[in-house]
Amino acid sequence: MVTLGDKGKSPEEPGLMNGTEKTKTLKHFPPYGSMNGGSSGDACPTCRGTGRIPRGHADQLVAVIPCNDVRLKPRRTKLYVCVSMVVCLLLSCLILFFLFPRSVTLAPVSVLSVMVYFHPDSVEMEVTNLINITNENFVPVQIVEFDIQGVVSYAVVGKTKILNMTSIPSRSMKAYTFKVDLSITEQGLNTYCKSSSIKIHTLFLELQITMNISYLSHTEQLSLDTFEYIDCGTNSTIPHPVR
Repeated sequence: MVTLGDKGKSPEEPGLMNGTEKTKTLKHFPPYGSMNGGSSGDACPTCRGTGRIPRGHADQLVAVIPCNDVRLKPRRTKLYVCVSMVVCLLLSCLILFFLFPRSVTLAPVSVLSVMVYFHPDSVEMEVTNLINITNENFVPVQIVEFDIQGVVSYAVVGKTKILNMTSIPSRSMKAYTFKVDLSITEQGLNTYCKSSSIKIHTLFLELQITMNISYLSHTEQLSLDTFEYIDCGTNSTIPHPVR
């Protein structure tokens, strides 16, 4: 039985009920871009205004971070930058200090022996010398080539070349012995060296030394001129210092 009070009323449609529930649900979620839940804003593009993310679209989630979020302002940034610069500067200075090229020096020490051989037209001599090679670098130094030229009275009397002689360790000094073969063919010097009336036959010998070294991927050339007195009339095996 239908009363008059109920006349004209109809059951609520399902679509209308769903729209009402959807509106109530959205009231619990602030609009996209709103901090205080106000009405000024746009619908969230990820959840499309529903407050929920559709299944299978989790990888498309959009995160919104406020401008006053502390994560956007790292702490002690200037301190970290300054410390990094100081560390880099310190490392650079250390590398330059240890790899900066330093000097390699030659120092004549003494004449160890002089062996004399008389020939009809010449005087052959074998002079053994001792030198010190000092390496001030923090890396080893390789001696690539060692040239010695003997000069007596402005005349070249002998040449000697030694290849791949030795290697000098870092921050060290090494003594090296080398021999120079001299041949005196000048008539006046031959007579002087072979004369029996003269007890001491002294020659003023000049040694022109050139040394090529290699270290830190580059080569250098060192030169040294040394002067020494030798006796060309007899054998001498007693070392005497170079003055």
